[in-house]
Amino acid sequence: MEEDIKSYNSQQNQVDKEICDKIAAMISAELTEAECKIWHKHPVWFLNGNPIVGYSKQKAGIRLMFWSGADFDEAELNVKGKKFKDASIFYNSISEIKASDIQRWLKKSRIVQWDYKNIIKRKGRLERLE
Repeated sequence: MEEDIKSYNSQQNQVDKEICDKIAAMISAELTEAECKIWHKHPVWFLNGNPIVGYSKQKAGIRLMFWSGADFDEAELNVKGKKFKDASIFYNSISEIKASDIQRWLKKSRIVQWDYKNIIKRKGRLERLE
């Protein structure tokens, strides 16, 4: 795990740190080719410069967000907003994490991608990557 990610996780309370450590390990194991870094103050993984998945501490818990998750067709992912294609799930306990779900979503995150990398150049318009 990257030092920046470890540092982010270590700043959380014990329960949230366990959740973050588990999520980070699962993402890193599945998306081995991804670049990970702290982006907008939280851990994010990128494929070819395009943000794919990340997590952050929020009032509702640890939010695991997939940038293109709205098109995963997964009932467990709570779709937020209409302009972008992100979808999320919140965790408040490590026991809530279903590894098989996260692994399935990570596999989908490679295949289903919207081009967030060029969103500014396209003036806020998203295009699907093939």
